[in-house]
Amino acid sequence: MTVLDLLLEPLQFDFMVRALATTVIAAIVCALLSCWLVLVGWSLMGDAVSHAVLPGVVIAYVLGAPFALGALVFGFLAVALIGAIRGTSRIKEDAAIGIVFTTLFALGLVLISVTPSHTDLNHIIFGNILGVSDADLVQIAVLAAVAFVILVLKRRDLTLYAFDPLHTHAIGLSPRFLGALLLGLLALTAVVALQVVGVILVVAMLIIPGATAHLLTDRFGRMLVIAPVLSAACSVVGIYLSYWLDAASGGLVVLVQGAAFLLVYLFSPRHGLIGRLPWARRRTAVAS
Repeated sequence: MTVLDLLLEPLQFDFMVRALATTVIAAIVCALLSCWLVLVGWSLMGDAVSHAVLPGVVIAYVLGAPFALGALVFGFLAVALIGAIRGTSRIKEDAAIGIVFTTLFALGLVLISVTPSHTDLNHIIFGNILGVSDADLVQIAVLAAVAFVILVLKRRDLTLYAFDPLHTHAIGLSPRFLGALLLGLLALTAVVALQVVGVILVVAMLIIPGATAHLLTDRFGRMLVIAPVLSAACSVVGIYLSYWLDAASGGLVVLVQGAAFLLVYLFSPRHGLIGRLPWARRRTAVAS
């Protein structure tokens, strides 16, 4: 069997084509948002929101409402609770985040256990890439397109907010609105990735691509290109590996992204660990 046969064989199955399309769509929008999350320092917030949306998604399912609506409500609820605990007690932000997201996540688990359903709601936790239907693909594509368009249209305002909130306010923009917009997009993007890798691994898709791109370039504009391209490529590799190895698709997608980060962390020309070692610097200086 040739390499071309290995690449084309999975594409003979409709569920694999849908899985590839869904994963690439989710990977691109998650990677784009991850650039701002890494820049602002909201990695923990991404973890909190991605877990806190679980009860909102379950309640939305029970009421027959869109998943995005429930996720957005509980995403903002999580942020409000974190701010309230931090502002009215001695508890610091990291502890407040841990308290809120674990409590809401546990609430989601309880709701799943007591909610009668013809579908397996555990897929919300662990993802169900290979079970994505045409309707799911359309829903994910629409939500991802909304998040993608908003991020592209507001990229300059969001970037300015990430670098200098005070200057953002000085030129007439609202840092509070931009922060709320970023959190809303975070909740929306978490919903996009739910059916791909599930709640538990969503945070990886929201953080790893931006962190990897951050080690490859000092320019934010380039990060916005590198992160989605790298994330989409890792997603394709992960899906193919899951087919060949008969292993968990979501886990392999994230594992490949983690492997890519490790390689960049070690070998990035300017910020890699090996490149910053004394002997490597001397070798580079001699070569130049």
